[in-house]
Amino acid sequence: MAALNRIQKEFTHEGAQAARIDPFAQLERSVMSCLLWESEFYENGETIGQRIAELVKIVPAEDVARIAIQAKEDMRLRHVPLLLVRELMRTKEGRALAKDLFPRVILRPDDITEFLAIYWKDNKDEPLAKQVKKGLGDSFRRFDEYQLAKYNGGQKAVKLRDAIRITRPKPLNEAQAELWRKLVKGELATPDTWEVELSRGGDKKVAWERLLREARLGGLAMLRNVRNMTKADVEVEAIRTGIRNVKTGRLLPINFIASARHNPRFEPELEVKFLACFAERAKLAGHTVMLVDVSGSMEAALSGKSELTRMDVACSLAMIGREMFEELRVFTFSNSLVEVPGRRGFALRDAITNSQPHGGTELGKAVSELPTGDRLIVITDEQSHDPVPQLNGYLINVASHQNGVGYGRWLHIDGWSDKVLDYIAKYEATCGKDA
Repeated sequence: MAALNRIQKEFTHEGAQAARIDPFAQLERSVMSCLLWESEFYENGETIGQRIAELVKIVPAEDVARIAIQAKEDMRLRHVPLLLVRELMRTKEGRALAKDLFPRVILRPDDITEFLAIYWKDNKDEPLAKQVKKGLGDSFRRFDEYQLAKYNGGQKAVKLRDAIRITRPKPLNEAQAELWRKLVKGELATPDTWEVELSRGGDKKVAWERLLREARLGGLAMLRNVRNMTKADVEVEAIRTGIRNVKTGRLLPINFIASARHNPRFEPELEVKFLACFAERAKLAGHTVMLVDVSGSMEAALSGKSELTRMDVACSLAMIGREMFEELRVFTFSNSLVEVPGRRGFALRDAITNSQPHGGTELGKAVSELPTGDRLIVITDEQSHDPVPQLNGYLINVASHQNGVGYGRWLHIDGWSDKVLDYIAKYEATCGKDA
């Protein structure tokens, strides 16, 4: 009797049956919340990176390029887009996209050196294709002396002067040729950055106040250094002004959560700026039900050096959702379903994290017990313990685990920046409110 071929079932790490998805969807879910080679709660970082590399081989090159650009521009990820490009450049189809792809993923001078470090991670003798040399070389043309000098230091595996020697770009003019000669010879003018200023060993209070007064701090540098300014006894009003002047740029919502955690004195100013940066958008009408995963796996740190967690990511999205949806009820789930008070800002973050113990992942039970609404949004790492019913709703996956449950009738969104909520607004503007 002939044996029947059975389709192998997929499961989450907690045991629920997961959806079978195509390689494109597998690549998307592996990439959009990935800090490259950083381990997550259930999966090793090297395993995730290897899976991404293998998927690039079977996903059409143009689709991989779109994912790389989305990860860089919308999710504001630095390294995983470079890995995608490295794998693309190993294929004929990928190299054909190099001209348009490199300008979208090489945004800073150190992206060049990081790309080369990733390129040679497994084989230091691997030659660079001519399309790679040209793509990286042309990127040098976009950077001025300040940018080159700012990202020229540090203990990098590959230096900028090495990269320019290897890629041999053609300068646009004699001035640019002279700039590159200075880079190679180590003669670039010292940049006026906060790192350089603080390394001089002078009065830190004076240094910080000058940098604030002259607006020499980028948004991320400002948020990360509020604590250092406080320790240096910088005037409180100067720090408040610095926070008010922060521009969104490539900031993520969780950057504000990190700063507020270490600087409770400035939480009011950080909250106001958070809402100004991410929550000033058109309201979406209707009754929205949002379900936030507070299970134990959501407490895993984003990286080995980070205090931020997937739960922080989920809280930041809920904070934006409070301002974005006309009527919103927020619930959490772990072993039970709990509705949290209708707070906003960092108070909503606190209400979510303190709503119940961070234990199991009974997503199926939670969505079955939720009240009905016009719009359902689940924010989770998708590792449910129990079966999850097929519902019309949005499932936002904030992790890179191999399998998940939020497909079929669910509209699945991968990522952790505010853009995932923009996708909902754009989808409804195009297709209507029913997910």
